Amino acid sequence: MGQTKYSILALISPNKEGETVLKEALYLQSTLEVKLVILNVIKEPGFFERNFQSEEPEIALKNAKEEITSFVQKVVGSELPNNIVISARAGNPVNVLLEKSKTDGLEFLLIDKSKTTYPGALDKHEINELVSRSKCPVLAVDKDFGVPKIKNIAIPIDITQSTKKRLLWATFLAKKHKAKVTILSALKANINVDKSLALKNAQKIQQLLWENDIECDIKMLKVYNQESHQVILEYVKEEKPELLIIRTHEESIFSNTNIGKFVSEIVHGSKLPVFTVNYTPNPIDSLFL
Repeated sequence: MGQTKYSILALISPNKEGETVLKEALYLQSTLEVKLVILNVIKEPGFFERNFQSEEPEIALKNAKEEITSFVQKVVGSELPNNIVISARAGNPVNVLLEKSKTDGLEFLLIDKSKTTYPGALDKHEINELVSRSKCPVLAVDKDFGVPKIKNIAIPIDITQSTKKRLLWATFLAKKHKAKVTILSALKANINVDKSLALKNAQKIQQLLWENDIECDIKMLKVYNQESHQVILEYVKEEKPELLIIRTHEESIFSNTNIGKFVSEIVHGSKLPVFTVNYTPNPIDSLFL
């Protein structure tokens, strides 16, 4: 995998809260051997600045780029390598990220999902909009989670959904991190696990991962008067995998509707990093063909 061909983009604020998010981005940049684009988005200039102080927006962007560059260099502790690129833009952060997801050939976006109000942070509504409309996957991390090495990747599956994209990403990420994959399937309490279609489906996926030399476990989670996302979150809280891969709903991708309750609850219901994939092809898909 070439370092210049594949890129990830991280939305980073040059402040204390952004430091852990930056470290997560640097960790993934290193393990995945990709180019990392670090983006600082500042407030769009108002009418007065645009029309009567035309130099002000340009100066503000220059200062924003210098600020984020200095911040990254301080965290890295050295001059930036060629595979780390700094960028600054003015505007609505979600709109800027959506534009880049369409035009920049990115493998995924990395954002902070922590419930906070520091300058540049996205709120729950903005994160849901980004996840539902982005043309590339979105990795939502929590600044308070830390940056543990990825050893266990959990994938909730549903017999009504395609698992191809999640399986591709799970294979890629597991190989890069020498991690195991845990397949999660929520099953109603009155269904016999051994005879269930869900187990057969999970075993097929497990076999595919085994064929790629990836360690894989299956966890059949019983649902007792709960919604499926609650069972998944209980597993996450107890077992503490380092990454969760879920799929957005097909209808949200094609009609720009908001993400469903399951996806939203999983993304925001835990500090665990959550990687959301959709139906849009990515350049990295060619690695699996």
